[in-house]
Amino acid sequence: MELAFAEAEAAARRGEVPVGAVIVDPATGTVLARAGNRTEELNDPSAHAELLAIRAACATVGEPRLPGHDLYVTLEPCALCAAAISFARLRRVYYGAYDPKGGAVDHGPRFFAQHTCHHAPDVYGGIDERRAGALLRDFFKTRR
Repeated sequence: MELAFAEAEAAARRGEVPVGAVIVDPATGTVLARAGNRTEELNDPSAHAELLAIRAACATVGEPRLPGHDLYVTLEPCALCAAAISFARLRRVYYGAYDPKGGAVDHGPRFFAQHTCHHAPDVYGGIDERRAGALLRDFFKTRR
């Protein structure tokens, strides 16, 4: 999770919403990919940290799916990212801050609990939640 926070902090320095994501092979501890939000930089509303990390990890392993791999992300994934997580067949998702407004895992549509969801990873939320929430609050405080 520490690497995800480093990516989130780097995103904030670039003027992006501070969300960071890391994909790990838990069998070896190898980090396959790490990314921070780049929606502003790339002018791409889908350039969320989770999606960028999933794309990079899939390229690294040369496969369109990542079964047996884990995602660490600093904010509860939105519906877009939850769908990508499901399609990538990630094993587990560990996330920091809860997102009552835009989250889709434990809030909103609760994507993985829907009967139409093809794959639901194990989910562990609230990891270092205060730190993750403070990073976001501080970022938006300077923008208001």
